[in-house]
Amino acid sequence: MGSVPAWARAYVACVVLGALVCLAPLPDVRAPWWAVALLAVLYAACEQITRCPFVGHRAPKGMGTFFPVLLAGAFLLPPPAAALVAVPGALLARVEQRPRRLRRIWRAAQLALAVWAASWAHWALGGRDAVAGPDFPYALLPAGAAVLAFCAVLTVLDGGIRALAMGVPPLERSREWGRGPVRGAWGGLFARSLGPVAVHGLAGLMMAVLWRSPYGPVAALLVLLPMYVSCWVFAQYHRERAAHQATIRALVQAVDIKDGYTRGHSERVGQASMMIARELGMDDERAEVLRFAGILHDVGKLGVPTRLLRKDGPLTPEERRVIELHPEYGHEMVRGISFLGEARAAVLHHHERLDGSGYPCGLMGNQIPEFARVVAVADAFDAMTSTRSYSRARPVAAALEELERCAGAQFDPVMVRALVRALDRCGWHPTVTAEAGGNVSAQRTPPAERIVGQPNATGGRAAP
Repeated sequence: MGSVPAWARAYVACVVLGALVCLAPLPDVRAPWWAVALLAVLYAACEQITRCPFVGHRAPKGMGTFFPVLLAGAFLLPPPAAALVAVPGALLARVEQRPRRLRRIWRAAQLALAVWAASWAHWALGGRDAVAGPDFPYALLPAGAAVLAFCAVLTVLDGGIRALAMGVPPLERSREWGRGPVRGAWGGLFARSLGPVAVHGLAGLMMAVLWRSPYGPVAALLVLLPMYVSCWVFAQYHRERAAHQATIRALVQAVDIKDGYTRGHSERVGQASMMIARELGMDDERAEVLRFAGILHDVGKLGVPTRLLRKDGPLTPEERRVIELHPEYGHEMVRGISFLGEARAAVLHHHERLDGSGYPCGLMGNQIPEFARVVAVADAFDAMTSTRSYSRARPVAAALEELERCAGAQFDPVMVRALVRALDRCGWHPTVTAEAGGNVSAQRTPPAERIVGQPNATGGRAAP
């Protein structure tokens, strides 16, 4: 506990004190203690779900927090009794980080306050009678108010602990791309939690309605089975997504180790590709795949001899042909990765040109896949605006002017205009991608600008 700042410990103590006050019974309000005990045991069991063999040795973070049970308690019980449902499960929950005891106490107090607020909002709007009465649709209004109260309390408390224990500034404007929303200790917490909690709230409302129905509590417990399965599927999705990200990171790191001149280049091409995708109105799933395409566009360099990538002086025609094989090498490497989808075509065709003079297939116009046309623009833009050991970065305006000059012959004008619009709104901040210590003024010639051929948008020759 010594590593926790004093102000953070005082904040936790105040929250715990507030939770104890909320647990005080209300006068003239009798709670069904058997229901409190049943829900508390059920929630405690759900907090242990990470140990279930069906999930695996360790479930992803958040799998064990079953808000439907807590919100069902808020819909069924008076505020103090509803708040009590969260305490045993939170105190017995599995905690990975130290100080474990303080974290359990904090979680128990935080959830108790959130459930108390949700129950109070629900009761204040007549939700208790609406759940049990014939006019069921009206129950959605107090239930919605309870969800909002629950999310608001969690947001306020989480933001406070982030500010005091983690040192996150209360308000901070994002510097990414030069602009961005105001962020900080509370930034985005409410918006991110509202959707999932609303879904859990609907499940909790179903539990409460069945609980008060002639079918009784046993029928209410059946709601948890599909909810659990849904959470397990969601966890599997995130596990798979994490594996995808790890695969891509490993490939990019391998390219960066082999060709130091492109260090950081792949990530920036991925980001520029996503900016173009958003301007084109692509949905989030396609935009994410396009980002993967930008990140992996040069992965085929793993198949090119290192001596060619780092060779000083001009390349021979034979050496140029070897380097021009890198899109095909890259496609062979990623074609078996099913989640990449359209990104695989971008890896193969990102050096095609609209006039048919590109490689490896000499495609023309709309024969070139859309993702490849996007990555080609993003690739050239980052090459021109990045400072490396062999050249200084061009100003963004000069790079865009060059892209517009080459639009129609080398680049798709639609993609160029999309990038211009995105940069006009978001800005761009290139960084040094070569190793520190390089002499910027030395103008060491990289392989990408030593290949004999037609001039490209980067001011050199046809880049590999």
